[in-house]
Amino acid sequence: MANISVTDEGGVAIVRISRPPANAMDPALVAEGVRVAADLRGADPDAVVLTGQDRFFSGGLDLTVLPTLALDDQRAMVHDVNWVFADWYGFPRPLVVAMNGHAVAGGLILALCGDLRVSVTSAKLGLTEVKVGVPYPVAAIEIARAEVPTRLVRRLVLGGELIEPQEAHDAGILDELVADDGLLDRALELAAGLASHPRRAYAVVKQQLRGPALERIAAAVSNDPLADGWLDDETTAAAAATLRRER
Repeated sequence: MANISVTDEGGVAIVRISRPPANAMDPALVAEGVRVAADLRGADPDAVVLTGQDRFFSGGLDLTVLPTLALDDQRAMVHDVNWVFADWYGFPRPLVVAMNGHAVAGGLILALCGDLRVSVTSAKLGLTEVKVGVPYPVAAIEIARAEVPTRLVRRLVLGGELIEPQEAHDAGILDELVADDGLLDRALELAAGLASHPRRAYAVVKQQLRGPALERIAAAVSNDPLADGWLDDETTAAAAATLRRER
């Protein structure tokens, strides 16, 4: 596939996002993510390790593309964003996220879908949607509520802050911090550990744990109110200002 590769490592599927420079999500990457998740459900690997490339796990939605989307394309993007997050959050096999670099906005939501999350110490993390005028699709906000402790979720969602991996680890968002050169090996080790549990029990228990959030997502995803009004002039202006600061 164009932006996502899948390789096998002893029964563990390594899924790598590769869309330089920031692995940012445009409509094609999101649609590809939906297909990859569906294909892996059918393949039923022992476990999955999800990672990125270079300095980014994912920078979230592509701010150079998002403001240019016509209304029909916005609707399709909201639909696919909801499904890709829901598919990974409810994936029945163990999912370990290996955060090789920055995870920002939708990139951090994707990381939160993991059953275990390990990160390098050089990464920045944040939910910055409010800064760029992009409201959360229903799946994204449900996952943030479920996986980020209350004392921190307000700062991230309403403040749009970036935080260091150590703070994320201390808060329970990350499970381990590892050296860059040991990230993938450790993620594979953790994936193998989770995969050693009985398969049916793992899937059922994961559904029991995440079922309430997934049920709310499923109930709203086909009628997400953002589908008819996701982006506006504020989004265009805020995205442009963000891109200027990053140059």
